[in-house]
Amino acid sequence: MKVLVCVKQTFDTEAKIELKDGKISDAGINLIINPYDEVAVEGAIQLKEKGIASEVVVVSAGSDKAMDAIRTALAMGADRGILIKQDTGADEYARAVAIAEVIRSEDPNLVLAGHVAADDGSSQVPTRIAEILGWPHINVITSLEIADGKVRCSSEADGGSQVTEVKLPAVISCQVSWNEPRYPSMKGIMQAKKKPVATVDAVAVENKTRIIEYFLPQAKQAGVKVEGEPEECAAKLADFIKNTAKIEVKA
Repeated sequence: MKVLVCVKQTFDTEAKIELKDGKISDAGINLIINPYDEVAVEGAIQLKEKGIASEVVVVSAGSDKAMDAIRTALAMGADRGILIKQDTGADEYARAVAIAEVIRSEDPNLVLAGHVAADDGSSQVPTRIAEILGWPHINVITSLEIADGKVRCSSEADGGSQVTEVKLPAVISCQVSWNEPRYPSMKGIMQAKKKPVATVDAVAVENKTRIIEYFLPQAKQAGVKVEGEPEECAAKLADFIKNTAKIEVKA
């Protein structure tokens, strides 16, 4: 059984984001595997350790810098990697098309990914990949079992959880609570340098969206403290709502 894991390279979650000329500046920023995707890598490696998976392939679309994310996943225990060379300005649609093309050529039994990227928070790529491939998709999983050509997952749901079972092949995107990713050992880091990583060009497609500008939200203004007896506070609050905040009050 072959498991393919989609990983995205993102800014370190502790990094301070700065804007320059309406764009995000990456000067001096440490790049890491998207934490949600790292959980997916760990889940794939655990499937191999249990004898369920025979091979774990890591795929990332982006610039040459994304090779670092692939090497980290290989150091964790993945078997080989594929770098899809693609403009970092590609939107979720273009990335999904490029990754889906590689998935078709690899023909895995299972595709794993984090359910969202920590940088843009769009939570679109795994769902788009499943739609393009015509495969079933289970989102925000917290557990996974495979048997008899089917995958059975528990997922987060409003007010509780749900259990879903689909036939393989399938696309599964996970929540961070699925597992605790391991730290690459020194032996794993050394072995990762010898593991194969193929490089392919992304399928040429146009973005569906275009980013005009990034900007930070306005600084939050200081609140207004209302003091006094309840009746007095209520009158002050009503006056503030009507005359300062100028919120329309309808009877």
